[in-house]
Amino acid sequence: MCQPLAGWREVKATEHRKKRDFAMCMQELVDIHFPDAELIRVVLDNLNTHTPAALYDAFTPDEARRILRKLEFHYTPNHGSWLNMAEMEISMLVRQCLKQRIDSVPRLHEVVAWWTRQRNAQAAKINWCFDVSKARTKLSRLYPSLETNMVEH
Repeated sequence: MCQPLAGWREVKATEHRKKRDFAMCMQELVDIHFPDAELIRVVLDNLNTHTPAALYDAFTPDEARRILRKLEFHYTPNHGSWLNMAEMEISMLVRQCLKQRIDSVPRLHEVVAWWTRQRNAQAAKINWCFDVSKARTKLSRLYPSLETNMVEH
């Protein structure tokens, strides 16, 4: 999880990528990291565990609804994980921290926690430079051309 303009992140290393893991992260986001927020916009990829249904699988309906009322999900395009700033953070984590032998899950938790504290202490931000005009150029196949549509009709 990351808040790119604030220079905050939280990393969870789990044994699997299960719906319950995702649901627990969303509960933590709402209750611990942003308890006073009215709405939290969550940008995420299309992994099959990243759904509102995951919260209903993990919690009672009332609890799932309570958490989901504070969340607004925005999914990246199927082949656009590079648009997800959390993926950028994961890339930094791998380059700065995980290119070493880590022999146990407890050690992994230690290393990841250390890295997270360091990055948060630096308030390391993500300088996102991808604006609408760059998106239209890079993703031109996804944007209809007015000239093309006018000629076709």
